[in-house]
Amino acid sequence: MLRIAIVVGSTRPGGKAKVIAEWAYGIAQHRDDAEFALLDIADFDLPLLDEPEPAMQLDAGRPVSGQYAQAHTRAWSEAIASFDGYVFVTPEYNHGASGALKNALDFLFHEWRDKAAGFIGYGYTNGARAIESLRLTMAAMQVATVRPAVGISLFTEFQNNTNFTPAEKQEQFASVLFDHVVAWSGALRTLREPNAELAAHQEGAKK
Repeated sequence: MLRIAIVVGSTRPGGKAKVIAEWAYGIAQHRDDAEFALLDIADFDLPLLDEPEPAMQLDAGRPVSGQYAQAHTRAWSEAIASFDGYVFVTPEYNHGASGALKNALDFLFHEWRDKAAGFIGYGYTNGARAIESLRLTMAAMQVATVRPAVGISLFTEFQNNTNFTPAEKQEQFASVLFDHVVAWSGALRTLREPNAELAAHQEGAKK
C-alpha cells in the first residue's frame, strides 16, 4: 500500500502547523487507499545544513545516492525514503515557507524525487505564497506537485488566535488534495522502482 507523510513544516514553539497536521491526519484516517503518517521535522533535530557533500551527486552523468556524514541526516533520509508521497503543512513567513522546512528539504535529494506532493498552507493570505515558493523547490527536486491545495486563514479559522476551527468546506478540500496526492504517488511508482534497483545495486557494490 502507498505510504503518504503529512509533514509538520514548522519548528516554531507554539506554532500552528502541528494542530493543522493532526486535523488533516484525522481526515486521512477515514481513507483506505493509502497509509498515512504524521512526520514532524522537529523530531529530527536537524541543524542548519551541515553535510560536507551535496545531496544531489552524479557519477558518470548518472545520479547516485548521497553519502551522508551525519547521523541526523541518515535518520531523516530513512524516514523520507519510506514514503511514496507527501502533504506539507506550511506556514507563510515573509512571502515564503519556513526556513526550517526549506532546510529539511535541502538535506536530501534522491529520497524526494519521482514522488508526489501536496500542500496545506496557513497564514494571513492562507499560505498561498508559501505554497507557490515550495512548488519551485519541489520542481528542482523532481517532485510532482498536485494542483489542489488547502489554504487556511489565521483571520477566520483560529478563534482568539489559538483555537483551530476550520470551515466546513476545508474537510472537502483536504479530501480532494489527498485524492490527487495518492493518485500521483501511485502513477509515479514505475519511475521509483528503477531508482530503488539502482540504489540496491550501489549498496551491493560498496560491500
